[in-house]
Amino acid sequence: MDIEDVKKIGADLIDIFKLKTSPVAVKLVSNVQEIPEGVERIENPTRHCQMIDNVRRTGSSFYTLVDDQKCKGGAAVMGLREMDEKLAKGEVYYKLGSFSTQNAARRTMQMIPRVLSGSIKAVIYEPLEKAEFLPDVVVIIGTPKQMMQMSQALLYKQGGRVNADFAGKQSLCADGVAEPYMSGQICVTVGCGGSRKHTEIQEEEMAIGIPLERLEDMMKSASKMFGK
Repeated sequence: MDIEDVKKIGADLIDIFKLKTSPVAVKLVSNVQEIPEGVERIENPTRHCQMIDNVRRTGSSFYTLVDDQKCKGGAAVMGLREMDEKLAKGEVYYKLGSFSTQNAARRTMQMIPRVLSGSIKAVIYEPLEKAEFLPDVVVIIGTPKQMMQMSQALLYKQGGRVNADFAGKQSLCADGVAEPYMSGQICVTVGCGGSRKHTEIQEEEMAIGIPLERLEDMMKSASKMFGK
Protein backbone atom coordinates (compact mmCIF):
# COMPACT_ATOMS: atom_id res chain seq x y z
CA MET A 1 0.00 0.00 0.00
CA ASP A 2 1.44 3.36 -1.04
CA ILE A 3 0.60 6.93 -0.03
CA GLU A 4 -1.99 7.37 -2.79
CA ASP A 5 -3.78 4.24 -1.55
CA VAL A 6 -3.75 5.69 1.96
CA LYS A 7 -5.25 8.98 0.78
CA LYS A 8 -8.03 7.15 -1.07
CA ILE A 9 -8.81 5.08 2.00
CA GLY A 10 -9.04 8.30 4.00
CA ALA A 11 -11.56 9.76 1.56
CA ASP A 12 -13.50 6.49 1.41
CA LEU A 13 -13.68 6.28 5.20
CA ILE A 14 -15.33 9.69 5.31
CA ASP A 15 -17.75 8.76 2.54
CA ILE A 16 -18.77 5.26 3.60
CA PHE A 17 -19.04 5.87 7.33
CA LYS A 18 -20.37 9.42 6.88
CA LEU A 19 -17.73 10.87 9.18
CA LYS A 20 -18.12 14.52 10.06
CA THR A 21 -14.36 14.97 10.60
CA SER A 22 -11.20 13.48 9.12
CA PRO A 23 -9.50 10.27 10.20
CA VAL A 24 -6.11 11.25 11.64
CA ALA A 25 -2.88 9.68 10.38
CA VAL A 26 -0.29 9.37 13.16
CA LYS A 27 3.33 8.35 12.67
CA LEU A 28 5.79 7.71 15.49
CA VAL A 29 9.22 8.67 14.15
CA SER A 30 12.42 7.16 15.53
CA ASN A 31 14.67 9.42 13.42
CA VAL A 32 13.80 13.04 12.67
CA GLN A 33 15.35 12.61 9.21
CA GLU A 34 12.23 10.57 8.35
CA ILE A 35 9.96 13.63 8.61
CA PRO A 36 8.73 14.43 5.07
CA GLU A 37 9.72 17.74 3.51
CA GLY A 38 6.97 20.33 3.73
CA VAL A 39 5.61 19.11 7.06
CA GLU A 40 6.15 21.96 9.52
CA ARG A 41 6.74 21.74 13.25
CA ILE A 42 3.77 22.77 15.40
CA GLU A 43 4.08 26.34 16.64
CA ASN A 44 2.95 26.00 20.26
CA PRO A 45 3.10 23.20 22.82
CA THR A 46 -0.19 21.33 22.73
CA ARG A 47 -1.68 18.17 24.22
CA HIS A 48 -1.73 15.08 22.01
CA CYS A 49 -5.51 14.78 22.31
CA GLN A 50 -5.85 18.41 21.21
CA MET A 51 -3.59 17.72 18.23
CA ILE A 52 -5.78 14.81 17.16
CA ASP A 53 -8.89 16.95 17.55
CA ASN A 54 -7.40 19.94 15.72
CA VAL A 55 -6.28 17.81 12.77
CA ARG A 56 -9.58 16.00 12.40
CA ARG A 57 -11.59 19.26 12.50
CA THR A 58 -9.32 21.72 10.66
CA GLY A 59 -7.27 19.55 8.30
CA SER A 60 -3.99 20.89 9.66
CA SER A 61 -0.71 18.95 9.37
CA PHE A 62 2.43 19.14 11.52
CA TYR A 63 5.06 17.25 13.42
CA THR A 64 5.97 17.51 17.09
CA LEU A 65 9.07 16.90 19.18
CA VAL A 66 8.98 15.99 22.86
CA ASP A 67 9.00 19.66 23.95
CA ASP A 68 5.89 20.28 21.85
CA GLN A 69 3.85 17.71 23.78
CA LYS A 70 2.20 19.68 26.57
CA CYS A 71 0.86 16.55 28.26
CA LYS A 72 3.93 14.73 29.55
CA GLY A 73 1.93 11.59 30.28
CA GLY A 74 0.87 11.41 26.66
CA ALA A 75 4.44 11.97 25.50
CA ALA A 76 5.63 9.18 27.79
CA VAL A 77 3.20 6.52 26.60
CA MET A 78 4.11 7.30 22.99
CA GLY A 79 7.80 6.72 23.71
CA LEU A 80 9.04 10.31 23.56
CA ARG A 81 10.24 10.43 27.17
CA GLU A 82 10.32 8.59 30.48
CA MET A 83 7.12 8.46 32.49
CA ASP A 84 7.25 10.84 35.48
CA GLU A 85 7.70 8.82 38.66
CA LYS A 86 4.69 10.34 40.43
CA LEU A 87 2.45 9.51 37.47
CA ALA A 88 3.86 6.01 37.05
CA LYS A 89 3.32 5.23 40.75
CA GLY A 90 -0.27 6.47 40.66
CA GLU A 91 0.32 9.42 42.94
CA VAL A 92 -0.99 11.99 40.46
CA TYR A 93 -4.34 10.30 39.82
CA TYR A 94 -4.75 9.38 43.48
CA LYS A 95 -4.33 13.01 44.55
CA LEU A 96 -6.82 14.05 41.88
CA GLY A 97 -9.38 11.76 43.55
CA SER A 98 -9.63 9.38 40.59
CA PHE A 99 -8.94 6.30 42.74
CA SER A 100 -9.70 5.30 46.32
CA THR A 101 -6.08 4.31 47.01
CA GLN A 102 -2.71 5.00 45.46
CA ASN A 103 -2.28 1.27 44.87
CA ALA A 104 -5.41 1.23 42.71
CA ALA A 105 -4.00 4.13 40.70
CA ARG A 106 -0.60 2.43 40.47
CA ARG A 107 -2.09 -0.83 39.16
CA THR A 108 -3.96 1.09 36.50
CA MET A 109 -0.87 3.00 35.41
CA GLN A 110 1.18 -0.20 35.24
CA MET A 111 -1.33 -1.56 32.74
CA ILE A 112 -1.43 1.54 30.52
CA PRO A 113 0.07 0.66 27.08
CA ARG A 114 3.44 2.34 26.49
CA VAL A 115 5.95 2.52 23.67
CA LEU A 116 9.57 1.99 24.76
CA SER A 117 10.77 5.19 26.43
CA GLY A 118 13.10 7.26 24.27
CA SER A 119 12.58 5.16 21.15
CA ILE A 120 10.47 7.85 19.48
CA LYS A 121 11.89 11.28 18.53
CA ALA A 122 8.90 12.90 16.83
CA VAL A 123 5.22 12.39 16.06
CA ILE A 124 3.59 13.46 12.78
CA TYR A 125 -0.12 14.26 12.44
CA GLU A 126 -2.10 14.72 9.21
CA PRO A 127 -5.62 14.11 7.92
CA LEU A 128 -5.56 10.64 6.39
CA GLU A 129 -7.05 11.79 3.08
CA LYS A 130 -4.17 14.29 2.71
CA ALA A 131 -1.35 12.24 4.21
CA GLU A 132 2.16 12.61 2.79
CA PHE A 133 3.50 9.61 4.72
CA LEU A 134 2.48 6.07 5.61
CA PRO A 135 1.02 6.29 9.13
CA ASP A 136 1.58 3.78 11.88
CA VAL A 137 -1.90 4.27 13.34
CA VAL A 138 -5.11 5.94 12.21
CA VAL A 139 -7.26 7.51 14.92
CA ILE A 140 -10.94 8.03 14.13
CA ILE A 141 -13.40 9.87 16.35
CA GLY A 142 -17.07 9.27 15.71
CA THR A 143 -20.35 7.97 17.02
CA PRO A 144 -20.94 4.57 18.64
CA LYS A 145 -22.78 3.47 15.49
CA GLN A 146 -19.76 4.34 13.34
CA MET A 147 -17.47 2.47 15.74
CA MET A 148 -19.81 -0.52 15.52
CA GLN A 149 -19.73 -0.52 11.72
CA MET A 150 -15.94 -0.18 11.64
CA SER A 151 -15.64 -3.05 14.09
CA GLN A 152 -17.90 -5.19 11.93
CA ALA A 153 -15.85 -4.35 8.84
CA LEU A 154 -12.60 -5.14 10.65
CA LEU A 155 -13.93 -8.60 11.53
CA TYR A 156 -15.60 -9.33 8.18
CA LYS A 157 -12.68 -11.27 6.70
CA GLN A 158 -11.29 -13.28 9.59
CA GLY A 159 -13.79 -12.87 12.44
CA GLY A 160 -12.73 -12.63 16.06
CA ARG A 161 -13.18 -9.83 18.56
CA VAL A 162 -12.28 -6.14 18.71
CA ASN A 163 -10.18 -4.99 21.65
CA ALA A 164 -11.82 -2.43 23.92
CA ASP A 165 -9.17 -2.25 26.62
CA PHE A 166 -9.43 1.10 28.39
CA ALA A 167 -9.48 2.74 31.80
CA GLY A 168 -10.82 6.19 30.97
CA LYS A 169 -7.25 7.46 31.42
CA GLN A 170 -4.80 8.54 28.70
CA SER A 171 -7.28 7.50 26.07
CA LEU A 172 -6.19 9.04 22.76
CA CYS A 173 -2.48 8.57 23.48
CA ALA A 174 -2.24 5.16 25.17
CA ASP A 175 -5.39 3.48 23.87
CA GLY A 176 -5.65 5.25 20.51
CA VAL A 177 -1.98 5.21 19.47
CA ALA A 178 0.36 3.24 21.75
CA GLU A 179 -1.78 0.10 21.97
CA PRO A 180 -2.39 -0.32 18.20
CA TYR A 181 1.25 0.61 17.49
CA MET A 182 2.63 -1.96 19.92
CA SER A 183 0.17 -4.83 19.45
CA GLY A 184 -1.02 -4.45 15.86
CA GLN A 185 -4.56 -4.71 17.19
CA ILE A 186 -7.49 -2.33 16.85
CA CYS A 187 -8.42 -0.51 20.06
CA VAL A 188 -11.77 1.11 20.79
CA THR A 189 -11.72 3.66 23.60
CA VAL A 190 -14.27 5.91 25.29
CA GLY A 191 -12.09 8.95 25.96
CA CYS A 192 -10.68 10.29 29.23
CA GLY A 193 -11.04 13.33 31.46
CA GLY A 194 -8.25 15.19 29.69
CA SER A 195 -9.44 14.50 26.16
CA ARG A 196 -12.99 15.45 27.10
CA LYS A 197 -11.88 18.64 28.86
CA HIS A 198 -9.32 20.02 26.43
CA THR A 199 -10.90 19.19 23.05
CA GLU A 200 -14.16 19.58 21.18
CA ILE A 201 -14.88 15.86 21.28
CA GLN A 202 -18.60 15.59 21.96
CA GLU A 203 -20.31 13.54 24.67
CA GLU A 204 -21.76 11.24 22.02
CA GLU A 205 -18.37 10.57 20.40
CA MET A 206 -15.73 7.91 21.07
CA ALA A 207 -12.55 6.80 19.31
CA ILE A 208 -10.86 3.89 17.61
CA GLY A 209 -7.17 3.36 16.84
CA ILE A 210 -6.41 1.23 13.78
CA PRO A 211 -2.90 0.05 12.83
CA LEU A 212 -1.99 0.63 9.19
CA GLU A 213 -1.80 -3.10 8.49
CA ARG A 214 -5.53 -3.52 9.15
CA LEU A 215 -6.72 -0.50 7.19
CA GLU A 216 -6.91 -1.86 3.64
CA ASP A 217 -8.86 -5.00 4.54
CA MET A 218 -11.22 -2.94 6.66
CA MET A 219 -12.03 -0.61 3.77
CA LYS A 220 -12.57 -3.46 1.30
CA SER A 221 -14.98 -5.06 3.75
CA ALA A 222 -16.70 -1.75 4.53
CA SER A 223 -17.29 -1.14 0.83
CA LYS A 224 -19.08 -4.48 0.55
CA MET A 225 -21.04 -4.06 3.75
CA PHE A 226 -21.93 -0.38 3.83
CA GLY A 227 -21.03 1.04 0.39
CA LYS A 228 -23.64 2.51 -1.91
